[in-house]
Amino acid sequence: MDSADRLNLGQFLSRCTFDPAGTAVRCGVSGGADSLALLILAVESGLNVTAVHVDHGLRAGSNEEASLVEAHATSLGAGFESVVVEIGEGSNLEERARQARLEALGPNALTGHTADDQAETVLLQLMWGAGPNGIGAMQPGPSKPLLGLRRSDTETVCQIAGVQWFQDPSNTDPRFRRNRVRSELLPLMSEIADRDMVPLLVRSAELSRSTSDAVDLLLPEGDPRNSRWLQTLEPSVAALKVRTWLSGELGRPISADATERVMAVVQHVRKATELDGGVRLSRSDGRLHLDR
Repeated sequence: MDSADRLNLGQFLSRCTFDPAGTAVRCGVSGGADSLALLILAVESGLNVTAVHVDHGLRAGSNEEASLVEAHATSLGAGFESVVVEIGEGSNLEERARQARLEALGPNALTGHTADDQAETVLLQLMWGAGPNGIGAMQPGPSKPLLGLRRSDTETVCQIAGVQWFQDPSNTDPRFRRNRVRSELLPLMSEIADRDMVPLLVRSAELSRSTSDAVDLLLPEGDPRNSRWLQTLEPSVAALKVRTWLSGELGRPISADATERVMAVVQHVRKATELDGGVRLSRSDGRLHLDR
């Protein structure tokens, strides 16, 4: 890229939240515009980047995508790693694929989620019955450095860098609820509101995170795994303590329905309950335990 291209990329970098130059990072790169823009901007920001392609084995030709990502990573001066995971067909395919991808990428890996993804997540969490923690959606920061960009911005970044992205057919697969939110629900909401709903939903996420942070500061100190201590609290306060703890442990908010089941364990009404993602919460000797 010449100096003009780098100047053009600067306007997008200024809205990103990358770690300082020289930091070693792993970037999840599928070959789509979002993840390739992540790779381009991470390299441009001076990070020591390894592009990681995760092949879920859910469709033919995925090895070609890995080759495309490797070629782009090499041309940009980044490292490359390919990880193959096996996910069988069955229920909850979207969540199982997400969990497998996160495990393959490892902790603190960078992903190319944009403001559009943030808006979709807010709506999915509402459909899931989540509270303020869930509606707060994804936390901006170094692991989600592109949340200040729109999906259209990532295509522009790729065009500036002369990088051709791959159109992932799974992004239009109606089996995945997020795809229907993206292609049906969000456009309908924007049509009804007569305005682009993405910035409004992103703002709602910011307000929800701010509210959750303030509430967390007001919660009493104590071990949320101690069911006997939780029973001494007002039920809504105990539920907030447990939800905050579980959200941190699981890396995602839990639904209202799951919260009710967990609180039944806390109140010694039941001994254990199953949570999403193959996680089981149980109680023994007055302590709550998570088993994956």
